[in-house]
Parts: sequence; C-alpha cells; structure tokens
Amino acid sequence: MKASRQMFEESGVQWWLGLVVLYLWVSGVVYTKDTPWPCPQPCQCNSRTLETNCSDRQFEAVPDGFEPDCRLLNLTHNHLKTLVSQQFKGLTRLLELDVSDNLLVMMEVEAFLGLRSLRALRLARNRLRVIPAGAFKGLLQLQLLDIRDNQILVLLDSTFQDLAALRRIDTGRSDLVFVSPHAFAGLTNLQELNVDRCNLTAIPTEGLRPLSGLATLSFHRLGLTRLTNYSFQWLGNLKTLVITHWSVLETLEGNSLSGLNLTFLTVSNCNLSNVPYASLRHLVYLVHLDLSYNPIRYVRGNSLRDLLRIQEFHLVGGQLLRIDPRAFHGLAQFKVLNVSGNLLNTLEEGAFSLVGSLGVLRLDDNPLACDCRLLWVLRRGVPLDFDRKPPVCATSAQFNGWSFLDFAPVDLPGPFTCRRSRILNRRAQHVQIAEGYTVLLHCSAEGDPMPSISWLTPQRVLLTAIGRRRVLANGSLEVRYAQARDSGVYVCLASNAGGNDSIRVSLVVRGFSHSSRNALLLNRTQSLPFEFKTLAVAVTIGVISFFSSVTICYIFMFLWSKGKGQIKHTATIEYMPRSSASTTNGGKGHMESSRFTMKLI
Repeated sequence: MKASRQMFEESGVQWWLGLVVLYLWVSGVVYTKDTPWPCPQPCQCNSRTLETNCSDRQFEAVPDGFEPDCRLLNLTHNHLKTLVSQQFKGLTRLLELDVSDNLLVMMEVEAFLGLRSLRALRLARNRLRVIPAGAFKGLLQLQLLDIRDNQILVLLDSTFQDLAALRRIDTGRSDLVFVSPHAFAGLTNLQELNVDRCNLTAIPTEGLRPLSGLATLSFHRLGLTRLTNYSFQWLGNLKTLVITHWSVLETLEGNSLSGLNLTFLTVSNCNLSNVPYASLRHLVYLVHLDLSYNPIRYVRGNSLRDLLRIQEFHLVGGQLLRIDPRAFHGLAQFKVLNVSGNLLNTLEEGAFSLVGSLGVLRLDDNPLACDCRLLWVLRRGVPLDFDRKPPVCATSAQFNGWSFLDFAPVDLPGPFTCRRSRILNRRAQHVQIAEGYTVLLHCSAEGDPMPSISWLTPQRVLLTAIGRRRVLANGSLEVRYAQARDSGVYVCLASNAGGNDSIRVSLVVRGFSHSSRNALLLNRTQSLPFEFKTLAVAVTIGVISFFSSVTICYIFMFLWSKGKGQIKHTATIEYMPRSSASTTNGGKGHMESSRFTMKLI
C-alpha cells in the first residue's frame, strides 16, 4: 500500500512538472510569434525580428514611442527634413538605422547621440548640403555609412572624426567639389571608400592622406581627362583601386600610381587608347588587371614583364587589333586572359612565356581566322577553359560559325593550316635613277594569312613608314630625293605564320655634274607657281603698313613737342678744335675756340 501511494505521488509530481514545461513552451511560442510591443502608429513592428518599419508613412518628424529593444528601424520614404540633437537617444540597442529617401536638409550636432550600438547608418537620397562636425558623435560602433545621392558640396575638416570604428563609406552622386585635408581625420579603421559621380576636378590627394589603412578605393563617373602624378601617394596599404566610367579619361601619367602596392587594379569604361605601361611598371604585387571597355588597339611585346605576379588580364569590349608576340613574356603565374569582344583575328602561342600555366582563355566575339596560328589552342595538353563561351571561326567561308569545340582531334590540323609567304614577282630588279628624283621599289606577296612586307637597307637596317626612305602601305619602298649614298642592294622580306620569302632589289643613283645640278635647280625654280595678284596685294599691304607707322610716329612727336611748351629754334655750340701746331719738348701749343649756331627745325 505504501509503495503504491509513493508511486502515485511521484507520478503526480511528474505530471505537474510536465504541465508546467508544456505551459512555458506554449507561452514562448506565442510570445516569439507576434507578441505586441510598443509601436508608434501607423508603423509596423515585429517582436521576433526586433524590427520597426515606419517606411512610407508620410512622417514629417521622427515619431516617439519606439521599443528600446528595437534592432532595426526603417524611416525611408517619408518627409523628414531635420534630425534634431539626440533624436534617437533611447534606442541604445539599435543596430541599423535607415533614413534614406527623405527630404533631409539638416542634421544637428549630436543628432545620433545615444545610438552606442549602431552598426549601419543610411542617409542616401536626401538633400543634405553640409554635414556639421559632431553630427556623428556617439556612434562608437558604426561600421557602414551611406551618404550617396545628396547635395553635399564640401566635406569639412573633422566631419567623420567621431567614427573610429567605421569601415566603409559610400558617397557620390552629389555636388561634391572639395574634400578638406582633414575631412577623413580619425578614420583609423576605414577599409573601403566609394566615390561616385561628383564634381571633383582632381583626386583629393591631401584629403585622402589620413586614410593610411585604406584597403579598397573606388572612383566612379568622374569627369577628369588625366590622372596626375602622385594622386594616391599616401595610400601605401591600398590593395584594390577601381576607376570606372570616366568617359573622358585619356591619360595616366607615368607616376600617377606611385606609392601604391596594388593587388587589384581596374581602369574600365574610360578613353585610354594605350595600355599605361609606365604607370603599371612598379606594381610588382599586381595580380588582377582590368582595362576593359577602352579603345586600346595593341598590346605590345615585352611591356608587362615587370608585373611578375600578375595572374589575370582583362580587356573586354575594346578595339584590340593585335596582341604582339611576347606580350605576356616573363609572367610565369599568368592564368586568365579575357579579350572577348574585340577585333582580333588571331592570338599566337608566342605571346606567352609558359602557355601551360594558362587556364582560362576568352576569345569569343572576335573575327578569328582559324589557321595554324590558333592550332595551339586545340592541341594544348590540358584543355583550356573557355568559360562556356568557346571561340568561333569567323573568316573562313567553309568553317564560318564553327565553334572550336566542333573540331574533333581527328579533324586536326584540317582548316588550321597556313600557306607560306610567296613573293609574286621574283625577277631580278635593277633600278637606275638620277640623283634628286623619287623612286619606288615594288614588292608584293601572297599567302595565308596575308604576309607582312618589310624592307632592309644595304646596311641591313629595317626601314619603317617614316622618313625619306619609307615603306608604303602596299609594300613598296619609296626613296624620295634619291642621293648617291642610297645606292645598294635592298631586301624585300615577306613573312607570315607559314614561313618567309625574300628578294633583292639593286638601286643605282647617278650623281649630277655641276652643270646638270644647276639646270635641275633652274628647272625646279621655274616650276614654282607664281601669281602676280598675290605679289601685288602683299606689296600694297606692306607699303600701307609702313606709311601708317611713319605717320603715327610723326603725329606722336608733334603732340609730345606741343606738350613741352615754348621751344628754342636756335642753339649755339662752342667747340675747341685740335691744335695743328704743337711745340716739342713739352711745349704748349696755342688753341682758339670757335662757335657756330644751329637752327632747329
């Protein structure tokens, strides 16, 4: 009996304990689901997410009555014009405050005092013209500040001095024209600064000086035509620099990036016509380089060899016509090349030092000629990754539109062949000409791809398209005003990926005798155009100019003399002539003075 009773009592206790646990569990569920808590009307509050949403409620002032435990407060799309001092002082646990898309024109000093836990503050798309020093006082934990799309003209000294924990600032799309040298003072932990679409006329070099720990800097949509020397000289810890959509940026001066040790550099959607080799040369830690959407036509050989650690090169949507052999020589860690959307017809294996290190190649959207120059892409031991956009043949009538993935190994080399250069006229050429005349030495060739023509002088110096002896676009060599020293055997060299061909052309320039030289000079003189009307007009203008100048001088002298009062018209001059007789042995000669009178006109 006693044991039964004890068991009954124990089961009763367990039942009551289970009932209490069940009650507490149900109560917890009900509370966390949607328990009402203090909420300004007509805002919406959520006790589970600790969020208060007062967006688009036509508020003209910040309402009262927020729950002190609120973590997120949304005041966007209202008509707030002013934030007064200590506006949110009771929200000590607030983590994020969004006052974007209002009509804010003023923030008082200590407007956010009391928000000691705030991590993110958004003030974008308002009408702020100035941010007073001390406005952010008390925001000891703030890490993100968004002030985009305002009408801020100047960032004053000490604007952000109270934000020691700040890590990111988004500014821009404003009327900003000047950044004070100490505007960013106190931002010892700032890691990222984004500036977008403002009226700065130069990079605020001194204004950026306090940001010695900055890691990422982005400038978007500025109206600068050139990036001047030492623009970022104080940012030694900067790792990422992004310059985009500067539509008129044409030049990066040689020392514009001096002082930087970048890992990532982007200069895209600008107006660069050349790769800025001089500016890049010292960036030995650069890993990623993006010059996309610039009208760059060539990548020169041996010009990037100082970028020893570079792994990625992007030049998308440009006007690339050629990537020279050895363009990426010396880059042992090179892995990604993206030159899609250009005007390339080939990419030769010789552009790379170690083609085996290349992992990703983007050549799509280029007018590629599928010949022997691109065979290396398909025969490479480890298949290249085309990032799901393989190259397509564009210049062959038979294989136009074929993807590189359409060619099986058994089909190779197939269309990927070249026809060696062959000079068409191989007859020995002996050209004679009199000194002083111009002569053309012809040379044409055929092959696939079309050969390039070059000429060597008798001294085996390569000629260019500039100078008295120059190579024309059609491959001919022009020698203007030939001289006797131009005589000799010239070599025409035709070359393409399939092979080379050459011929020799002998040139003899006959020197002139003295009489022949005079006759040639007379002939040239007589052939000069002569127009009597032009000469008459020139003489008339000269005569009129001369007499006008003389007349003005006389008038000036006349007026000047009138201003001096009465003028003497005569002057008496006394002089003593040298004696014609002199005594010897130190004797004194006798001299008489004479006078004459002059009449002044």
